[in-house]
Amino acid sequence: MCPPDYFGIEYEINPWMRLDKQADQVLARGQWQELHQLLTQGLGAKVDLLAPVRGLPDLVFTANAGYVEGDLFISSSFKYKERQGEKPIFDAWFKARGYRVCKLGPDCVFEGAGDALPLGETVFAGYRHRSEICSHQELGAIIGRRVLSLELADPLFYHLDTCFCPLDESTALYFPGAFDKYANQALQANVPVLLAVSEASARRFACNAVVVGGTVVTNTGCDDLQETLAEQGFSLRMVELSEFLKSGGSAKCLTLRLNGRQPKFLEDGDGGRCGSGKDR
Repeated sequence: MCPPDYFGIEYEINPWMRLDKQADQVLARGQWQELHQLLTQGLGAKVDLLAPVRGLPDLVFTANAGYVEGDLFISSSFKYKERQGEKPIFDAWFKARGYRVCKLGPDCVFEGAGDALPLGETVFAGYRHRSEICSHQELGAIIGRRVLSLELADPLFYHLDTCFCPLDESTALYFPGAFDKYANQALQANVPVLLAVSEASARRFACNAVVVGGTVVTNTGCDDLQETLAEQGFSLRMVELSEFLKSGGSAKCLTLRLNGRQPKFLEDGDGGRCGSGKDR
């Protein structure tokens, strides 16, 4: 996570962002702290921090840094110039901690764990609004896993993690209205337990959730998830994240999960783009 010291709405790069609807920075700081406290003290998660940088207001949304699998970090290539300054900051953080830092090919936009989410043996990957479908084949080749492409149909749900949330190896939340017909069929065919959220909760970013064990942490206003989750053995905790929603983000956007499986990674097949964190 990255503290929101310099968070604000300084440009408009998604439908949620409006320069005439600014975030309250004091309120945002309190909301971020409440989320951090719940994750660490309430749920026992270990959270590492990235130092905020003036002039990069969206650095707080660490989910977009890249895709992490084991000691491998695949760096994002941001679509908009307003966020491209974040890339060297994220890369340096991971290199300093010994990760193998990789990148996809040139001219292929990829926005990390915002658009690439593993569930079971498959990585579900969104495209159209921010990431490009060309990134999916490269991602699969590097990590040695199947990547299932899903077209996002509604610009309000511009990243996959705004409308799809894996809860465990076989269960996920999703908002059907965010996907095209084929993507809905692909989700139904490939996710054993697929739990639809209401449009009202989807617009409160119910799917932009952080899962810690059996607890699902979302923005407030997602109360109708309580029973749905309980039926699957999950509990719901809600934190007010209204100021970040103004920028098109919520709980998941504010975090990047670091632990997870090791990739089926082939050093000789990466086109020279990957190396040890100490060497690159």
